[in-house]
Amino acid sequence: MLRQCALPAALLAGVLLSGCNTAPKTLYQWGGYQQQVYKHFQGQAPETQIAALEESFQKIRANGAMPPPGYHAHLGMLYSEIGKGDQAVQQFNTEKALFPESVAYMDFLLKNYKQ
Repeated sequence: MLRQCALPAALLAGVLLSGCNTAPKTLYQWGGYQQQVYKHFQGQAPETQIAALEESFQKIRANGAMPPPGYHAHLGMLYSEIGKGDQAVQQFNTEKALFPESVAYMDFLLKNYKQ
């Protein structure tokens, strides 16, 4: 008799515990960032990469998420390649504001960009 009750109780416990298993929410949403960095090293035109990153950024923000570290820095470097200095500086400053650990590198890029 005890054996007959143990099986349904074990199944019920398994069902209840599996219902509590949810995937953790990720801190950052990557969008197409990794693919665009790869394409950068393959020589894809900066304008194409900028368009793809800006589109991904809009989707990330629409989902209420944050882009990963380096996203704005990479976008700023792409803007600097095509001569859009104001937008490059804006992206570098955004990277600094979102990720304080990047301040030294962003200041380095801003200093060299202004020279």
